[in-house]
Amino acid sequence: MKVDRREFLRISVGGAAGVMALGLGMDLRPVRSYAQTLKIRYAEETITICPYCAVGCGIIAHTSRGAGAKIINTEGDPDHPINEGALCAKGAALSQLANNKHRITSPMIRKPGESEWRKVSWEYALAQIAQRIKKTRDETFTPRNAKGQVVNRTTGIAHVGSAALDNEECWLIQAMMRAMGLVYIEHQARI
Repeated sequence: MKVDRREFLRISVGGAAGVMALGLGMDLRPVRSYAQTLKIRYAEETITICPYCAVGCGIIAHTSRGAGAKIINTEGDPDHPINEGALCAKGAALSQLANNKHRITSPMIRKPGESEWRKVSWEYALAQIAQRIKKTRDETFTPRNAKGQVVNRTTGIAHVGSAALDNEECWLIQAMMRAMGLVYIEHQARI
C-alpha cells in the first residue's frame, strides 16, 4: 500500500480521534432516555411587562405557589405584539432582579457628613418623603400668576415616571401630581 505524507496524516488524525471518542465513554449501544420534569410544572403563570426600558416587552413570570412564593423563571411572551417572545439580555435575566441576595429590600439613609448608609423603617422613610414634599410645595406654591389669573402650581418639584408603569398607573400618578400642582411632569418613555 502506497501512502503519501498527507494521506498518512489523515489516517493518523482520524484514528486518534476514534480512539479518543471511544476513550471518552462513547458507546454505540442503545440508550434509554428520560425527560426531565420542568421546574415550572406546578408554577403559576403571570403576564407582566419588562421594567427596564420604554419598549414594554411582554414577559411571562412563573412563580411558586403557596406561602413564600418566589419567581422561578421568566421568559418572553410569544403572544405579546411588541416582542413576540424575544427578550434582550436584561429582560432575559429579569428573574435575577427579584432573586438576588444583594438586593436592597428596606429604605436606607445617609445623612449629610456621614460616610455609611443605615437602614430605616418604611414608616420613617415615607414620613420624611411626605414632609419634604409638603415643605417644598408650600415654599414654591404660586396661587396666581403675574396677570392675576389662578394657576395653583408649584415649580419646585418635578416628576419623572418609569417605563415599568402601565397606562393605568401612569394615569393615577399623573392625576396625583396635577392635584399637588406640579407642572414639570415627564415620563421615561419620552426622554
